[in-house]
Amino acid sequence: MKNFQVAHRLHRRIRLVAPSLVRQPERGYLLEILLRKHTAVKDVRVVADIGSMTLHYDPALLAEERLLAIVDAVIGNLAEAPPPKPAEPVAIQDGPVQECSVAVEGMTCASCAMLIEMHLKRDPQVAHASVNFAAGTATVQGQLSREALSTRVTRLGYVPRPMDTLAQRRLLVERERQRLAESKQRFLQAAWLTAPVMVTGMLMHRSPALRLIELALSTVVVFGSGGGIFRKAWMLAKQREANMDSLISLGAGAAWIYSLPGVLRRHHHVYFESAAGIVAFVLLGRFLEERAKGRASEAIRKLIELQPDTAVRLRAGVEEIVPIDEVQIGDLLRVRPGDRVPIDGIVEDGRSAVDESLVTGESLPVAKAPGDSVIGGCINGTGSFTLRATAINGETVLSGIVKMVDHAQSAKLPVQKLADRISAHFVPAVGVVAGLTFAGWIVAGHPAARALAHAVAVLLIACPCALGLATPTAIMVGTGQAARRGIYIRNGEALETASKLTTLVFDKTGTITEGKPVVTDFLAAESGDEATIVTLATFIASAEAPSEHFLGQALVAWARERGAKIRTAKDFNALPGRGVQASVSGKAIRIGNAALLSEAGIDCTFFAERAEDWSQQGKTPVYVAIGNRCAALVAVADRPREGAKEAIALLHRLGLTTVMATGDLEATARHIARQVGIDRVVARATPADKLALVRSFQTEGRKVGMVGDGINDAPALAAADVGFAIGSGADIALESADITLVGGDITRVAAGIELSRRTMSVIRQNLFWALGYNTVAIPVAAAGRLNPMIASAAMAMSSVSVLSNSLRLQQGK
Repeated sequence: MKNFQVAHRLHRRIRLVAPSLVRQPERGYLLEILLRKHTAVKDVRVVADIGSMTLHYDPALLAEERLLAIVDAVIGNLAEAPPPKPAEPVAIQDGPVQECSVAVEGMTCASCAMLIEMHLKRDPQVAHASVNFAAGTATVQGQLSREALSTRVTRLGYVPRPMDTLAQRRLLVERERQRLAESKQRFLQAAWLTAPVMVTGMLMHRSPALRLIELALSTVVVFGSGGGIFRKAWMLAKQREANMDSLISLGAGAAWIYSLPGVLRRHHHVYFESAAGIVAFVLLGRFLEERAKGRASEAIRKLIELQPDTAVRLRAGVEEIVPIDEVQIGDLLRVRPGDRVPIDGIVEDGRSAVDESLVTGESLPVAKAPGDSVIGGCINGTGSFTLRATAINGETVLSGIVKMVDHAQSAKLPVQKLADRISAHFVPAVGVVAGLTFAGWIVAGHPAARALAHAVAVLLIACPCALGLATPTAIMVGTGQAARRGIYIRNGEALETASKLTTLVFDKTGTITEGKPVVTDFLAAESGDEATIVTLATFIASAEAPSEHFLGQALVAWARERGAKIRTAKDFNALPGRGVQASVSGKAIRIGNAALLSEAGIDCTFFAERAEDWSQQGKTPVYVAIGNRCAALVAVADRPREGAKEAIALLHRLGLTTVMATGDLEATARHIARQVGIDRVVARATPADKLALVRSFQTEGRKVGMVGDGINDAPALAAADVGFAIGSGADIALESADITLVGGDITRVAAGIELSRRTMSVIRQNLFWALGYNTVAIPVAAAGRLNPMIASAAMAMSSVSVLSNSLRLQQGK
């Protein structure tokens, strides 16, 4: 073929390579849209970086030879069109890739977001750009500074606002309230002035005086209340771009201009009521949109409002109230009873109990004393203390939460890509359809007035906004609801994938169980007198002191109770899935399972029978070896988390298979599994075994989620389709997993999956109705079955219906 080469072919799939598609993503978007219109083409995927395209088709409906001819013709036509003019070359300086975000004011529809995103992606300094209309944000990754990003946004006629700190975010919240009040005022003004115009228009009069009144009132509505629409359309026209404002300006402006001669000529029909009604209905829709978008972002707004505006700073013993943005790391701050903690820090002086439920989900206050860390935004109890600031501005835990929710809400899911591509080319296509509608009615012999009315109806009924809002509004509400329940979703892809999970793999200690084991039994190989026990306890505590494992901490706590004095351990080495080894007072100490001692050639069969008995009771036997002999056997027991049994039962009702992978003994693991109802147990699993288990399930075609809390789980968490990390309040901002569950409540795993499924269901409903609306409405308008005012009202209501459907996710809290 002339325009491509066939790189690979199967019975129903062909991969092509076309030089004209290399690094031309917009051509790729157009090609996909055009080819998908053919019923025989089942799927099209274009990789613009290498100019590759994969086609899935039905050979029974279209022969391969014919398909290739069609593709060759389409690619040839696209190649003849000039590619988008690239931005002026900019010298990219050496430096790290950074991410920066700004809030964007002035976006009135999804086409605005697509326009800004397309311009940003054309910048050679931008590696990735994402603009979210529902959230009102623009995020870029690359070497573009925040100032440069703001300049580019301003150049397109929009207003960028900083959003780095919580204080700046609070100002944005205030601006949201102002915009809502302004949009309400504009609509009410338009409604009051439009009402008399519509009444006189219905009278079908030919009075010059009444037409002058209609002209005056409609002019105020169209160019006064709706002035922002025309200004935005003009700015975009100068950039040779168009969006929904362009369509509305064409429709309302054409109706108003066509009516001007009718002021002087009685027999000329006027459409002043249509022009005013169009603008009034559009302003009503935008007011309802603003109000619904505010409700959709309610969760993140409440998080922002948790941080106080000011802090009480101590300087030379003198208290001064300062704005929160003026606090610096190292400053001493006073926290009075009942106040919110202003910033993250360490308690320097004083004691109190702090309500940390915002990040832990625990209702009981946590006691704080000198040396303890506190988190900004939490509520202080009845005590007073001073803290030293350790994190400020965007580095606090609360800021981390807000950023993580932001990232999730700004993400573009795979399900949204088709809607984005359609929206990008929607406005020009509608303009063409409107022009053809006008020409068609004229050719058919109808008056210009009727042809104009039908063309205007086409311009107004089309609504890319509903398409653009379908996915992001549902994500905003879904992730916001999740955050309120202590479920922090790091990215939108995890939200979508969680709805498809079929298998969940759980770690045991600290996940299924509380992770607070205690020593229940102790058996020495030789004498069991008190002196021997204290000596053994000293070796055990000294070797385990550097360990962060739950079992090691339990052993150290037990040894301290027995009077052990911790000595310095040398050559400490933690062996995942086995235990630890170290040198204490010149003696080699090994503490762990039987496999650890066997690998060292140490015989521990003396304790085998007792170890088996303890395992059957759900206890974990831990062997202690000093030198080359097995010196003791210790039993450590943990208990299932409260609610673990109910959580597993709920997951089973959702149709998921549950698996527990643990480094513990088979008998101990099965005892815990029986208690909570786990389907399958994999015992004596190392981190590598857990990773292999996840991959084996994926090879079988399963969608796998991994739930864990420790370093041992990190490989499996990373490999799973969705990783759920059990974290404390301070962990939620860490890049540990796709989803972080605060407070250790694993019932939130089921809640997160259920919410994910509901969110994806709402997204599919939104896309169905948005696509269906435009598919039906545009032909009906072109056929002359819609009045322009009814068309503008229907357009406004389509966006509101999508927003209202997304808000249903707030139910069932």
